[in-house]
Amino acid sequence: MTRFWFVRHGPTHTRAFAGWRDIPADLTDTAALARLDAHLPAQAPVISSDLCRATATADAICKTRPRLPHDPDLREFNFGDWEGLHFDEVSRRWPDLSRRYWEEPGQIAPPGGESWHAAADRVERALGRLPPLPDIIVVAHFGVILTQYQRAAGLTPYQALAQTIANLSVTCLTFAPPGVLSVNHCP
Repeated sequence: MTRFWFVRHGPTHTRAFAGWRDIPADLTDTAALARLDAHLPAQAPVISSDLCRATATADAICKTRPRLPHDPDLREFNFGDWEGLHFDEVSRRWPDLSRRYWEEPGQIAPPGGESWHAAADRVERALGRLPPLPDIIVVAHFGVILTQYQRAAGLTPYQALAQTIANLSVTCLTFAPPGVLSVNHCP
């Protein structure tokens, strides 16, 4: 059984859909990073999305842990035409679609983007390629973590969306057997 220690990257301070845009994280809270580092298993390898907000966060907590190559399949949801737009603008330009995207997550996708199910499948493939180890630290994004929380907790996508995932929080999950050991823990 592998325990996956999902860490959400540091804050970006953006008020728009970030998705696949390469926005840097603010990692100036060194005390929070130190607490996070102390909370995580000392010998667990670290893998991250290839977006700079995740890679920089992973590098900040890596210390002496083995570093696995970045994996683009661990990226945030691809929001397509919504990338870089404020939430209000999206709801104004695509009122029905944006409402359905949040109220009926699953098959609904933004124009040129991907659905919850497509993102979840992509992330699950990435995790399936990892070696069977006792612990693996995965530095990723809000949507990535929620899709795997849904999977481990046996929830619907809509139920999973109700869960908060704070920046620099830890969500520890297992998949064989499925289980939630912690969610949104802020050390």
